[in-house]
Amino acid sequence: MSTSRLLRPYALLFDHVLTRTDPEWAHRATVQALRLAQSVPSGTAVLRALFRTPAPLGSGTAPVHALGLDHPTPFGLAAGFDKDAEVPLALLDLGFGHVEVGTVTAKPQPGNPRPRSFRLLADRALVNRMGFNNHGAAAAAKRLSSVRRTERGQRAVIGVNIGKTKATLLPDAAEDYRFSARTLAPYASYLAINVSSPNTPGLRDLQATDALRPILTAVLEEARSVGSRLGRSIPVLVKIAPDLHDDDVRAVASLARDLGLDGVIATNTTIDRPRDLRTARHRIERIGAGGLSGPMLAARSREILRILRETLPAEMTIISCGGIVTAADVRERLEAGADLVQGYTSLIYEGPSWPGRIARGLARRS
Repeated sequence: MSTSRLLRPYALLFDHVLTRTDPEWAHRATVQALRLAQSVPSGTAVLRALFRTPAPLGSGTAPVHALGLDHPTPFGLAAGFDKDAEVPLALLDLGFGHVEVGTVTAKPQPGNPRPRSFRLLADRALVNRMGFNNHGAAAAAKRLSSVRRTERGQRAVIGVNIGKTKATLLPDAAEDYRFSARTLAPYASYLAINVSSPNTPGLRDLQATDALRPILTAVLEEARSVGSRLGRSIPVLVKIAPDLHDDDVRAVASLARDLGLDGVIATNTTIDRPRDLRTARHRIERIGAGGLSGPMLAARSREILRILRETLPAEMTIISCGGIVTAADVRERLEAGADLVQGYTSLIYEGPSWPGRIARGLARRS
């Protein structure tokens, strides 16, 4: 089935059904559908036939090597979609080169009160204030352990994004992150330290270098300890916000370099509400607080990528995230110095054929 034929049914479904449903309900229904596809013997074949090229992505070209791992394509799924590591293999079958699950916290937590997810249709954007709703590190570790026991799961590039439990006081944050790192590192292709979500009170304060140092140190220690026991490296990255001042971006990058982190992910969602948003201002004000994501993040994400590439040594990995819509967007970030690129919001608007289209577009130009 051609991509063009796939696009129209999804567009009709989105315009006439999904836009009339609660975004969180629609998200949950999608995860459940992917769980079903992942669980049946023919599910993998069906997903690959529908949403990916018949031959493996990147066929005839060398895989992208980053973080000590081979990626079939440099484009992956950012954290936030698969919070509890329920469907990483199904998401890889859609065409992503890697999947970052989470954000996972040390303890289970329900997240913020509903409604907490909102579509800005005119801007093809999202606002969320989910608040790290997840079942906790132990539950995610159990699911990932099951994934890693399969041949496919052993090859899969699955990063794990960890954040602070809301009830944990800021002075105790390092030990909270340490617990999650110790629990999840055995099953992670890499660990991403999330100190940049706007939806956990005080979390962004942890991006200040004095507060960030003990957190990065704790996660690094656990990753190295687990990696030594398993006989493999477990890369550690830190994810930062687009709202950081340029000097603070440089300071976090320098700290990551000095401590020996493997890289930086830039960026998370923004608390800014640009004046040129097409969505009516009264609706934006009615939605209220939360992290904004979508195409409007592209310019700032590119700026931060430039700063990071100027600040970090070539051997440190940069994952660029924010405002990705097309394969051309991905190529632009790679040419600007990103090693890998991530997206999420456009998956909601473009549908399940989106990652495969980007991967095929990248393969044609390689």
